[in-house]
Amino acid sequence: MRDFYRLALATLIAAGLVTGCAASETASIPGLDQAAASLPTPTLTPFLPLPPTGSVAPPGPMGATTEAIPTPGQAPSAGKLAIWLDPTLPAGLRQAIAIPPGFEASSSPENAALHLRAGGEAVISSWVYALAAPFPTVVDGVPAEALHLAWAGQAEGPFASRPLLVDESTASVFNSWWGAPAEGAIRVLPEAEMLDYAWGHQPAWALLPFEKLEPRWKVLEVDGLSPLRQDFDPAAYPLAVPISLYGEARLVELVRTLYGPNSAARLAPPSNRQPEKLTTLALTGVTALVRATAHTMERQGVRYPGREVRDWLRLADITHISNEVPFARNCPFPNPVQEDLRFCSDPSYIELLEDIGTDIVELTGDHFQDWGAEAMLYTLELYRERGWRYYGGGENLQEARQAVLLEHNGNKLAFIGCNGKGGGFARASPGSPGAAACDLDWLRGEISRLREEGYLPVVTFQHLEYYTYQAMPLQVRDFTQAAQAGAIIVSGSQAHQPQVFEFVAGDVDGVGAPGASDGAPGSSDGAFVHYGLGNLFFDQFDVSQATRQAFIDRHVFYAGRHISTELLTIQFVDYARPRPMTSAERAELLQVVFAASGW
Repeated sequence: MRDFYRLALATLIAAGLVTGCAASETASIPGLDQAAASLPTPTLTPFLPLPPTGSVAPPGPMGATTEAIPTPGQAPSAGKLAIWLDPTLPAGLRQAIAIPPGFEASSSPENAALHLRAGGEAVISSWVYALAAPFPTVVDGVPAEALHLAWAGQAEGPFASRPLLVDESTASVFNSWWGAPAEGAIRVLPEAEMLDYAWGHQPAWALLPFEKLEPRWKVLEVDGLSPLRQDFDPAAYPLAVPISLYGEARLVELVRTLYGPNSAARLAPPSNRQPEKLTTLALTGVTALVRATAHTMERQGVRYPGREVRDWLRLADITHISNEVPFARNCPFPNPVQEDLRFCSDPSYIELLEDIGTDIVELTGDHFQDWGAEAMLYTLELYRERGWRYYGGGENLQEARQAVLLEHNGNKLAFIGCNGKGGGFARASPGSPGAAACDLDWLRGEISRLREEGYLPVVTFQHLEYYTYQAMPLQVRDFTQAAQAGAIIVSGSQAHQPQVFEFVAGDVDGVGAPGASDGAPGSSDGAFVHYGLGNLFFDQFDVSQATRQAFIDRHVFYAGRHISTELLTIQFVDYARPRPMTSAERAELLQVVFAASGW
């Protein structure tokens, strides 16, 4: 055994991996000081075959047993250490492996000193998978036990009798980690066909690598955990596959020290989900701190409306608020039964927007001009003092049309919006403040330009208001044009109740993609369209049951792509305060809106 370790250390030294000159410098390697000091000077004398180490891969979550790790049997060629890459490793991981100098990949496990395979404790990478279903799926998650039972051919619950969809690589990974699935438990499909198949055979569920997510999939929680969350812990997540080195213990430790997940020169990426590449955006509907909402705030406290949703909003990396009403120094005490529609908010109410973590403010609303130019300019000053960016309105038309550009964790987002109602709604002019009126030629051009510059355009409209779940033709026309111009997300900020969703394919050579408004899944480079989210903070509690319901859309971006949207559902308890929906309330709303969407 000592001969084998001496050869391994000598090979690394000879390749310049441990030191640049002599073995005496191995003291600089953490944890190897004592071991290296006790060994004679290493040579490149071939080692003798070693007896079996008896090490085995630990059983996977299903309790499946695995065979003993094969023992190295021959010296590697030209003094190099051979490493065997299990062919069942995730395809994305295999493509990203960088064989270091002094090593060679072996086609045979018997001839390799090291093996890289799923499971184990000498973890070099963790490959994260997502359990997903078509976006219009009501169920939000399953326990890990249910997933294990399904793998064993005993599926229960909403996906009973439905095979788990996987591509060939995923099937190999989990077959190696969990053991062979029961007959009929999985259906192996080409990656390019899986999403369309799932949409055409609902209810359906699928296992796919995190990097393959896109918005037409809904990510399901497993044991209440989701890889979309910022506080995600892969060590606690049942679908994070550990990828480990196997071999002689001291050699494994040496290689992990030099090329493990915490080293600069890695054998493999630490994961396919890296937190420093992830960005979340909370997109919200109508905020109007006036009338009965403001009156309730005066009685219950300024922060009262956000009491039960603030954590959702604060956890997002970017929190968007569409505040329709200006703050005014001379704003009168709120009248809960005010009949006219000329609104203002007391400046103290901005504390609510601070408390919920506002980052960016949309100013496309109808009422931005209600209290005159002085109040508008004062409102903009309040936003600037807090470092908040704003768009869709401003000191003049030029500023109102200016997109807000943000970059977070490498994700470049552009926010742009306008008021599409026509008429005189809060219009900015070249010399006066207000909201940007929609000019679709201008908007399409800006969206296209921003996309060409590498930004992901998020387009929000203040549009015609309909108290229906369905979108109306004029909404569809304008939202679709924005989507086809290259928007990633198109969202309606005007709706006082939830409205439908759509995936709209991008423009192809200037011609709108066929089926853009037919409810079909659309293409992977298309847009997520939500015609109306409903109110965030506004006093329409008594208008209808639908105006008591609303969405907060949590969009997730990763490595420069929009990969997912989580629908957070809220229910108003009074004229000011929403709370998270109960499971029954949420299921009812999702069923209604998905049906109205044609899904």
